[in-house]
Amino acid sequence: MNKEFDIQNLVRVNVKSLKPYSSARDEFKDFKSDMVFMDANENPFENGVNRYPDPQQRNLKAILAEQRGVKTSQVLLGNGSDEVLDLIFRAFCEPHVDNIITLPPTYGMYKVLAETNAVENIEVLLTQDFEPDVAAVLNQVNSATKLIFICSPNNPTANTFKASRVEKLLKTFNGMVVIDEAYIDFSEEASWVGRLSQFPNLIVTQTLSKAYGMAGIRLGISYASEEIIQILNKIKPPYNVNELTQQKAMERVVDRDSVAQEVKKILSGRENLKKSLISIGFIEKIFPSDANFILVRVDDAHLRYQQLISKGIVIRNRSTQPLCGNTLRFTVGTSKENTKLITALTELDNG
Repeated sequence: MNKEFDIQNLVRVNVKSLKPYSSARDEFKDFKSDMVFMDANENPFENGVNRYPDPQQRNLKAILAEQRGVKTSQVLLGNGSDEVLDLIFRAFCEPHVDNIITLPPTYGMYKVLAETNAVENIEVLLTQDFEPDVAAVLNQVNSATKLIFICSPNNPTANTFKASRVEKLLKTFNGMVVIDEAYIDFSEEASWVGRLSQFPNLIVTQTLSKAYGMAGIRLGISYASEEIIQILNKIKPPYNVNELTQQKAMERVVDRDSVAQEVKKILSGRENLKKSLISIGFIEKIFPSDANFILVRVDDAHLRYQQLISKGIVIRNRSTQPLCGNTLRFTVGTSKENTKLITALTELDNG
């Protein structure tokens, strides 16, 4: 790690001096004790959600921390990954002053959040084989560059970036490197969470929306050093993860066998789908996938997208993204859904 790195040089001045809001549930934390709670102006009539939720989601964090081999103080939870990412912007990027670097084609919310927070977004395209161009990225870094966003496995390209390239950025860049691992459960590569102790400038984000099948509850996760998490906690809304989300998440994350079985089915479906796509004549290229989706290049993406819509199948046209001309993205569905997709593609191919 570059010896010049000092996280205090990255934190916004107002955040350094900010005193976080202390809620009633921050001041009294023993929720299981037989006490009369008259401190938070809540409705006293029990219905399961009449009390404010734990603002630090301690029970859920304890489970996640144990599973990932980190301390609970290294975990931050948010209302989806988007809130976690937004908190990172607000903690480290001064509006109208600082900039970030993103690597298109990539997840579109990084750009949206940069615009929302009035932070310049410097885009450095991936290489033709969808890998980070490390030299080009480092060449764009200046004194105002605070964050580099890396989505790996990447959306929409589905590939996991080579560890050596990511390591080079972590070791050389004196800002924060945010690795978005929304699809890590579908990859054979290890999560970067296991290497947090090596890189004090590393933040890893994950989600329960993909492998865990809980997109509807909106639960995003961030793993980082205790110092980084402490900074993010200063600006986090006090009750950002509601009680129902915490309960459903705890039920799901402890059921690791069910999650593993679903991931196994998705991976099997992905491989079967790839084999079937080979026979479709208008599909010109099938890109490698470490995610729960497959990116393909076709003859006419707009035409094929509309044709599939007419057959009752909704996929994603990614042709507007850099390096992704005439590409479609297929999410791996159930066996029945995958068969319906292949049947429709075959009919179009023969038509």
